[in-house]
Amino acid sequence: MNKKILRKCPECKDEIIGRADKKFCSDQCRNTYNNRLNSDTSNTVRNINNILRKNRRILQDHNKQSGKTMLTKDTLLSKGFNFTYFTHMYTTKKGAIYHFCYEQGYLFLEDKNLYLLVENKDKEAQ
Repeated sequence: MNKKILRKCPECKDEIIGRADKKFCSDQCRNTYNNRLNSDTSNTVRNINNILRKNRRILQDHNKQSGKTMLTKDTLLSKGFNFTYFTHMYTTKKGAIYHFCYEQGYLFLEDKNLYLLVENKDKEAQ
């Protein structure tokens, strides 16, 4: 005797009709389920990600000459740059410390009291 197994949609709990490997009753339920699952559930994480994206955008907008742009701290701050958040740091053999927001970075030049904007073009580092 063939017993039919009743499968339920994980999103709306309706019965799933169709292929044996089908997991959702509709594309809408699949999208809703995955969007909810993949959304930033924590306000803290969402806010930090927004700050990092904004920092990256500010660096990218000002670094048109790729590695030759120098700005004051006040210029970056006036655009809303937040120096507290960055994705990673890179220290050279000479001890210079670059801070990065994804592939866009900056180096503080103490002697000039300026920030040198750089872009990491190494695809593996992104």
